Amino acid sequence: MKIKRADKILLIYTGGTIGMGKNPYTGTLEPLDFKHLENAMPEMALVKTGIDVYQFTSPIDSSDMDHRIWAQLVRIISTRYNDYDGFVILHGTDTMAYTASALSFMLENLTKPVILTGSQLSMGELRTDGRENVLTSIEIASAHHENGTPIVPEVCIYFNGKLLRGNRSTKHNAEGFNAFESYNYPHLGEAGVNINYHEKEILKPDFTKNMIPHVAMDPHVIIFSLFPGLQEDIFLHLLESKDLRAIVMRSFGSGNAPQNQWLTRILNEAALRGIVIVNISQCEQGSVEMNRYKTGYQLQETGVLGGYDCTVEAAVTKLMFLEASFNDYHLVRTYMARSLAGEISI
Repeated sequence: MKIKRADKILLIYTGGTIGMGKNPYTGTLEPLDFKHLENAMPEMALVKTGIDVYQFTSPIDSSDMDHRIWAQLVRIISTRYNDYDGFVILHGTDTMAYTASALSFMLENLTKPVILTGSQLSMGELRTDGRENVLTSIEIASAHHENGTPIVPEVCIYFNGKLLRGNRSTKHNAEGFNAFESYNYPHLGEAGVNINYHEKEILKPDFTKNMIPHVAMDPHVIIFSLFPGLQEDIFLHLLESKDLRAIVMRSFGSGNAPQNQWLTRILNEAALRGIVIVNISQCEQGSVEMNRYKTGYQLQETGVLGGYDCTVEAAVTKLMFLEASFNDYHLVRTYMARSLAGEISI
């Protein structure tokens, strides 16, 4: 495959470990501006693709990420969409998979690369992993076919030699450089001496369509994990909020739950109130199959919707997106059961 290099990439710096430095008084890592990161990476000057930088006014720790910042990222990309061939977002690792998932839904008909990356060690550290992650992400975002179309026209995470679909990714390691994995979908590529792309796994958008940006997300969603010994009064208390719109319920194995009558009753009452309940597995790998066991089938009978092999990050951001898009319980359920951006296998 012959690869052309794009003319211009926008690098968006949100913050995260990659740009942090140690506070001399407390010894803790704190976000610094992009100049600090740029000084630590003189190799940027050797990149042949043109790079412009957009820096958040105040770099953030990714633990502070929320739907309003996702909307800000969508606005940054959409208002500059025609000026750049691709986008690289420097982001903290803790919520990177949530942001990648959210952007995959909010950037409808995306036809350009949006690559999220960061590091486990800050750029000021001697053994930082950030340098390779950033430089390779820029190379991936600028990679185009001979006909001018990008090789990876979707939202991805690049980290430690692996190119992953953003809404299939999860952070699975807090200490190792191998921080992210895609358990239920193949890698889109690997970087070694060469970057090898698995083109049959990469989304093929309609390049004749315009990208449609969405900035509205409804945050009135909760994630709840079932566990042995769950008590009725506590679970009921969680569901009493009048503003609650949807629940991501993390069940056992292939979608199973305790056979408590009170649990099925409460879930059924919530569904009748118009609360969308999506069942995903607590396992990192595998899919929900509620018809497989009686304990899963009873959930389906209460109105709980199977989430297939969706990650928790993709499930919650997809619900936030759909709840903001449709004021209709049945439409939200209909679109949750569809793959909008390659996030589930059907």
